[in-house]
Amino acid sequence: MARFQKRKLSKKEEKAASKEQPVFVPKGSDTETLTQEKEKRDLIIPEVITVKDFSDRADLPVTEVISVLIKNGVLATINETIDFDTASIIGDDLGLNIILEKEEAKEAIKKEEVTGNKKDMVTRAPVVTIMGHVDHGKTSLLDKIRETNVAGGESGGITQHISAYQVVLDQTKHKELKGRKITFIDTPGHAAFSAMRQHGTAITDIVVLIVAANDGVMPQTAEVIEHAKENHVPVIVAINKIDLPDADIMKVKQQLSEYELIPEDWGGKTVIVPVSAKTGEGISDLLEMVLLQADMMELKANPKEEAIGVVIESRFMKGLGPIAMVLIDNGTLKMGDFVAIGSAYGRIRIMEDFSGKRIGEAGPSVPVRIAGLRSLPSFGDRLVAFASEKEAKESSLKSDNRVKSTLHIATAKRLENNSNEAKIIEFNIIAKSDVVGSLQALKKLLSEIIHPELSIKIVSEGVGPISESDVTLAEATKSIIYGFRVPVLMAAKKIAEKEGIIIKNYDVIYKLIDDVKAEASKLLPPEIIEDELGKLNVLAIFRDDRKGFVAGGRLETGELKIGNEVKVLQDNNDKYHDKIISLRQGKNEVKECSSGVECGIGLNSGAKVAVGDTIIAYKTTQKERTIE
Repeated sequence: MARFQKRKLSKKEEKAASKEQPVFVPKGSDTETLTQEKEKRDLIIPEVITVKDFSDRADLPVTEVISVLIKNGVLATINETIDFDTASIIGDDLGLNIILEKEEAKEAIKKEEVTGNKKDMVTRAPVVTIMGHVDHGKTSLLDKIRETNVAGGESGGITQHISAYQVVLDQTKHKELKGRKITFIDTPGHAAFSAMRQHGTAITDIVVLIVAANDGVMPQTAEVIEHAKENHVPVIVAINKIDLPDADIMKVKQQLSEYELIPEDWGGKTVIVPVSAKTGEGISDLLEMVLLQADMMELKANPKEEAIGVVIESRFMKGLGPIAMVLIDNGTLKMGDFVAIGSAYGRIRIMEDFSGKRIGEAGPSVPVRIAGLRSLPSFGDRLVAFASEKEAKESSLKSDNRVKSTLHIATAKRLENNSNEAKIIEFNIIAKSDVVGSLQALKKLLSEIIHPELSIKIVSEGVGPISESDVTLAEATKSIIYGFRVPVLMAAKKIAEKEGIIIKNYDVIYKLIDDVKAEASKLLPPEIIEDELGKLNVLAIFRDDRKGFVAGGRLETGELKIGNEVKVLQDNNDKYHDKIISLRQGKNEVKECSSGVECGIGLNSGAKVAVGDTIIAYKTTQKERTIE
């Protein structure tokens, strides 16, 4: 009797044999749930991962992963990235339990998470943001403090982007405060820069809220108060313009109390200092109050650690490339340090203080301008210093992948939404600005121009002059180029003139936005206004050998004339539109009929009219539409 010999299985057969055989489980039973949970495999992934890496780690065909992504509304190719939340969603469909890979994310260190030996901690200068309504004197107040004149160089007297300054208190009654430093951040006051002001409260220790004594609390004043509350930042109020004859300090205090900013002299906790940016009155008192508030807050930092900071301004500068104004939160930034700032990275080649003086290092609360970056960072990006270029580059790549993943998912959702909506008109724009902060504010304001029939599409955006490539792109995409405080290169200007490309340049952002609305309005079809001229109820239909069918009835309102456009209604619904070719009163043909008389109407398609229909004569006019 031949004995059965076990054949050696191939690797492919072994893999197939190792899989569990299907077992029938009644649907909806507890056993089914337990079986499903048992089948789920753990998959550890980083916060952002490419589709290919995900499929490799999951040991699944990439086509299957992409198919599940599409099913969940995410259009991603093999080399594009997905974030952890997206991976978790598709993991359920793929039978995977997605787990976040634990990493020492140095760039995630927050201000309050300062580490190191406590003996290395030192008192740092307070960071103060000047905020308030437009034209209430924020920049003028800083001018008086710094004895400079920034407002004179600003368009329309409005500060157009954020700047940082450090001052030393010299004139004071309190000896212990003399020589102390305060870092000021000047933020734009116009409504277009709401997002930038919101960042301001997030990166500051104290908000100095400027309120004009003759104007009181305005919408942007209230907005700043709300932002400060959200970020738990203490507010010191400076009531400015007290030198004016119509100044009313008591009225301002009353208005502030309605926003829970109760003055100290009224039993509250809010420090309120009357000042005049014009005469200098009260400014020393304001600076003293800032330092006393800072002392109560016990602001500390460790200058011996590697630097952590935040970008408050960035731009391209000829001969230097990308530069950034950074406020150091903790540690000390030194010449030659490798840094990652959001998706940008590089090595510090040039370092200047706020006045333009070259320096070798910058400690906590010091605003510093740096050069040596590979690309331009964004306003609000975090700066982190690293020991090597490799670490800095890896950090920037992670940040870049997170941004790309977020943008990709948002784009996929937008495309999905658009596919379910009627086709809308696109108004293409190429936006160029002098600094990143202004560009972000411009984009925010453009995104708020909402119309059901029109979409403002930013085809391209950037910081720096309007170049030849911008004009070429505008020609290809039928775009208008909008520049904000940027020059137009001569080559670009010549090509634009030759090809008829429109370039518009502005120094004040709200004028730019008004122009965008005006240009976009031209693309909207005109509004058709229909005016009723006369109304007749059909009581009978007559046959006329010469005129065909004639509708007879009583003219209820208005008047009718030969040549009038009419619409025939049946049960108040449009039946069809026609034109009057004849009018008759009795046996006489007339050119017009007035209300109250009985008449007969001959139409081009008279046979379609029936007893009981209503004939309405009308005229149409076109009205240009505007975007508010």
